[in-house]
Amino acid sequence: MAKSLTSHRPVLAVTLKLSALFLFTSMSALVKALSGDFPPGELVFFRSLFAVPVIIIWLISRGELAQGFVVKKPMGHFWRGVLGTTAMGLTFTGLSLLPLPEVTAIGYATPIFTLILAAVMLGERIRMIRIGAVVLGLLGVLIMIWPRLGSNDMETAATIGALCVLAATIARAFVQIHIRQLVQVDHPAAIVFYFSVTAALLSGLTAFWGWTMPTWEQTALLVAMGLIGGVAQILVTSSYRFGQASMLAPYDYTSMLFAIVIGYVWFGELPTVAILIGAALVIAGNVVVIWREHQLGLERGKARSLTDHKP
Repeated sequence: MAKSLTSHRPVLAVTLKLSALFLFTSMSALVKALSGDFPPGELVFFRSLFAVPVIIIWLISRGELAQGFVVKKPMGHFWRGVLGTTAMGLTFTGLSLLPLPEVTAIGYATPIFTLILAAVMLGERIRMIRIGAVVLGLLGVLIMIWPRLGSNDMETAATIGALCVLAATIARAFVQIHIRQLVQVDHPAAIVFYFSVTAALLSGLTAFWGWTMPTWEQTALLVAMGLIGGVAQILVTSSYRFGQASMLAPYDYTSMLFAIVIGYVWFGELPTVAILIGAALVIAGNVVVIWREHQLGLERGKARSLTDHKP
């Protein structure tokens, strides 16, 4: 029987979330460091394959291994894998061409695109407050990528990198919409497990286009990249067992601080003024959405309370 957590432990939840964000940022730095020697498909393969044993151990410890293997919509998991693998490959390509803080900042646009897709695909209503948040977020994205698109040479590496990361954020938004539908029929453990398996299989197909044989030292780094990603995935999932999503969501933006520090120490990179301004606008837009969702949640809870107490 799966364990259940009933206590609200905000300090532990925040600690787990921050640890996960630091590990994800460190993993991205590893990807960037290795991207000069390996194609993105090979990096996605190692990232996904070596996350699998970590996830299996976690599922066993949770008593959820059986739920992790059983699915009702196998094709749903396949398409989730296709979308997620595409997003990961595009992000890894962007990391090879852009500074780490810039990739991190553009990635913050995912919730904005998710909100737009939820309205288009799921028919969710977007009122003026959230429309304003979307406009603010899209303005921030435009400010961040405009210096790259403003070049006369559209084939420059930086331009390609910016477009890849932007496409990755849109792909991740599709993933979020897909997961909303998938969790209605399948256990979250199955979604986590089968994504890693599917991503490893799909990225493994890129071997036909040529992979690089790693040295022993590089193999250790590639394996570490996958293990770190698996542990980070577990930590961020576990954090939501101890704290509400609305409470933890603002901490996502600490990854920008991690990216700036790691990017400067490891690669000598610093974010430009345009990136800082654009990131601030995107973050502001996301915070408005988080606040509005919290307010709506309180209103729904109050309405349910009044209904429950009717004679």
